[in-house]
Amino acid sequence: MPDHAPTLVTASASATATAPVPALAARAARTGSSPVRDILALTARPEVISFAGGLPAPELFDAEGISAAFRDVLAEAPRQALQYSTSEGDPALRAAVAARTTARGLPTGPDDLLVTTGSQQGLTLLATTLLEPGDVVLVEDPCYLAALQIFSLAGARVVAVPTDDEGLDPAALDEIAAREKPKLLYVIPTFQNPTGRTLSAERRAAVAEVAARRGLWIAEDDPYGELRFEGEPQRWLASFPGAEDRTVLLGSFSKVMAPGLRLGTLRAPAALRRACVIAKQAADLHTSTVDQAAAARYLADADLDAHLARVRDAYRERRDALLAGLPGALPEGSRWNRPAGGMFVWATLPAGYDATALLPEAVRHDVAYVPGAPFFAGRPDPASMRLSFVTHGPAEITEGLRRLRTALGAAVGREAA
Repeated sequence: MPDHAPTLVTASASATATAPVPALAARAARTGSSPVRDILALTARPEVISFAGGLPAPELFDAEGISAAFRDVLAEAPRQALQYSTSEGDPALRAAVAARTTARGLPTGPDDLLVTTGSQQGLTLLATTLLEPGDVVLVEDPCYLAALQIFSLAGARVVAVPTDDEGLDPAALDEIAAREKPKLLYVIPTFQNPTGRTLSAERRAAVAEVAARRGLWIAEDDPYGELRFEGEPQRWLASFPGAEDRTVLLGSFSKVMAPGLRLGTLRAPAALRRACVIAKQAADLHTSTVDQAAAARYLADADLDAHLARVRDAYRERRDALLAGLPGALPEGSRWNRPAGGMFVWATLPAGYDATALLPEAVRHDVAYVPGAPFFAGRPDPASMRLSFVTHGPAEITEGLRRLRTALGAAVGREAA
């Protein structure tokens, strides 16, 4: 055969040739994993005392009451409890949440609410229905990490609003809103994650006024509001003049009942709520029927307020143990706050310290925390850290702080050498 003869490609040979698979969507490529979830995976060893995760204390779950609710629901109405349900959510559960919301000062009816698969889904539905790629979302700086992930996946441009020891700065919010023309403000006004800060009534009124004047939606996330240890409760942003018709209130059962139920609620004006129902239909049809029915039964039969009183007492004691031990655990010149509730203390090491760089040494000493830097949408503070005080009892907290002191001392000593 001549050298220049054409090459014949058989059908079997061509079938083995493969083209590369398409690339991931840009939204997936630009959105990183949550550092908190990654740290939790690294510190899953039982000997680690972790101040990292915002994990409710499992020994405080009302396992008996929740088990009874599931047993009763499955015994009395198994066909309904195990069947498909409506996207809006279990009517009895919505009625119970509406009653609790009204009792806390925000008149609410069952039809004002959508049941979600955790409040995290509520924020995802909100981003889906409100945000076009390139829309601006304003967030507190620092901000809840998962919210930053959600807005990144939605293609939004996240702009940080400065905060101080009292939380979001309303004057800065007004200035940035005028410049950036945002569509949405996301805020945790009570016992914020990661800082534990709470906005005063004056600042809440100012935020509502800015939102009304600048024409933006407010996503008010309230997972921690019922975990108050001291002081008077603050009104929801949604109740302030100017905010009533533009605020979405996100609620959660994770911190007051059990996070494994994955139950939350979304309260929103009718048109937006309807859009979120349609988005939920596309996402998962509806939240678990049996979990909703059991939660509704629990709220009807158990005393959630008495349970919460026990939880608050335990968390207050744990917060106090953490605060008492921080002066001896952190380097001289460190700062931290004293939250009136919630789950977190926000601490800042002296200038020159890098909490992210120090974390591996802490883990080697079987203690962990979350560096503060990933929570910032703007310029991060490398010396900051978030410390959760709810997962461990006072004795373990004291031991964990001893380990932290040793770890930080070892790291600093190694650098000096």
